[in-house]
Amino acid sequence: MFSVLRQFKTFLDKAILTFCGVAIVTLVITVTWQVFSRYVLNDPSSFTDELARYTMIWFGLAGASYLFGKNGHLAITLFIGSVKAKHRKYFHVAINLISVAFISLAMVKGGMLLMSRTMTQFSPALQIPMAYVYLILPLSGIIMLTYIVLSTLEMFAPAQPAQEGE
Repeated sequence: MFSVLRQFKTFLDKAILTFCGVAIVTLVITVTWQVFSRYVLNDPSSFTDELARYTMIWFGLAGASYLFGKNGHLAITLFIGSVKAKHRKYFHVAINLISVAFISLAMVKGGMLLMSRTMTQFSPALQIPMAYVYLILPLSGIIMLTYIVLSTLEMFAPAQPAQEGE
């Protein structure tokens, strides 16, 4: 069972990294076009500024979800590193419970409320519902919650046998 969970986590990591790669390429292209159209053509593109802004929001929250899955958040690593080794597992579970409460309320529930309130509001240049922009809040919250569950289960998993060549 734990090998399936590890494979799922690897798949999720790759999916998020792929999305972030596409997002960064989109950012580079849209910002480059914005600069070119503004300073060379003297006719600034109206949609690229908005597209770059929304892509940056999605990129930032997707990247934060990935970092959360790697236990790379600064506060988590500093706190866990300062606790005695025999107590780390308990504090890690406590941090996970606090994180679940915050993410569930602020990102998932709050994001869903924000989406429902902005479904009829459209962005000025792209003319898409603003709810699509805010969709990343509950989506990244669900990804973070998934990583928390996987991380907690992994703490109690039996040690992996050493692979050849390690």
